[in-house]
Amino acid sequence: MNSTATLATRRFRPGFWTAVFAVTFIAFAIVTVMRFTKGLGAVTNLSDQFPWGLWIGFDLLCGVGLAAGAFTLTAVVHLFNLKRFEPIVRPTLLTGFLGYGFVIVALLLDLGQPWRIWHAMVYWNPHSVMFEVAWCVMLYTTVLALEFSPIVFERFGLHAPARLIHKFITPLVVLGVILSTLHQSSLGTVYLIVPSKLHPLWYSPLLPLHFYISAIGAGIGMVVLESYLSKRAFGRHLEMDLLEPLARGMVVALGIYGLMRIQAIYRNHAFGTLLDFGYEGRMFLLEFVMGVILPVVLMSFRRLRSHPDWLVGGAFLAVMGFVMNRLNVSITGMEAASGIRYIPSAMEIIISVGLVATGMAVFAFAVRNLRIFPEGPVTEAQIPEEGA
Repeated sequence: MNSTATLATRRFRPGFWTAVFAVTFIAFAIVTVMRFTKGLGAVTNLSDQFPWGLWIGFDLLCGVGLAAGAFTLTAVVHLFNLKRFEPIVRPTLLTGFLGYGFVIVALLLDLGQPWRIWHAMVYWNPHSVMFEVAWCVMLYTTVLALEFSPIVFERFGLHAPARLIHKFITPLVVLGVILSTLHQSSLGTVYLIVPSKLHPLWYSPLLPLHFYISAIGAGIGMVVLESYLSKRAFGRHLEMDLLEPLARGMVVALGIYGLMRIQAIYRNHAFGTLLDFGYEGRMFLLEFVMGVILPVVLMSFRRLRSHPDWLVGGAFLAVMGFVMNRLNVSITGMEAASGIRYIPSAMEIIISVGLVATGMAVFAFAVRNLRIFPEGPVTEAQIPEEGA
């Protein structure tokens, strides 16, 4: 068998992760059909007492926050003129664009009447925080699409529109930073209207600032994780000379965020809850230790953050702590006031896992067909054997 035939066999041979994705996607499609034909009550454990669950806490709040690496990196490169970080801007933009795209899909699944999602564009309510979030997300998704469009234009040889977009890249980045600042913080503002319901371990008048700064820290962590996963999936090298300085920025963001959280707990006289070591106290400690203390301690030592394993480990902890924070704010911190204990159904989990898996599949497709990395599209021959 010649090398061409061998490559063809390699290309069309489904592996373990391909099978896992196929099963996940089929389950995701089935539950999606059930959600739109039978309603939220048939597939979720949501109720009038607890109307927001996993799809808001994870799919929306985490999806938007973890995509914050896009506006952070584009600002670093195009506004602060740190051009050495340019090689990782494109994959970060792709991650951000996919993140916002799937946040919109998740919102369609969560809305009771998704066919009315366009109402925010026509029926304006400037006094509503959700109105501001809706417009900022729509506009920033458009900005991300424009920033990413030159990559697609290059693929089809459309150099004129690509050059046109490049001429306006700085204004686009400025607009993206403004919009991201507004809606990252406004997601925290949503919970300012429930001071008597949100547990004092998470409530603060500065919750919008908490959301914004933590998104920057977690967004940088997501950039590191995306680079590591690209290394594993596509046989690329880990850009330690770029990721190590970013880890220093993550330490600063998480350090400021951690101090603000401690100050908020002090003002709320909530340290007693931690000493009681109840349900909320345990969840807070797990979130804070995993998402703030450990990443800050690990990444504060240059010898550790210069080692790929420690760097990726610290980034993973920061991202997981961020996810726990958003779930704690939206679920754990609201359960006592609602009087019920919410546990997401298996079908809610399938939808969330399906969205993440689909995002990873689209990312892989883009890497193989577009110039996401400086060396160009990744061919099948460059992809290591599964399990290697």
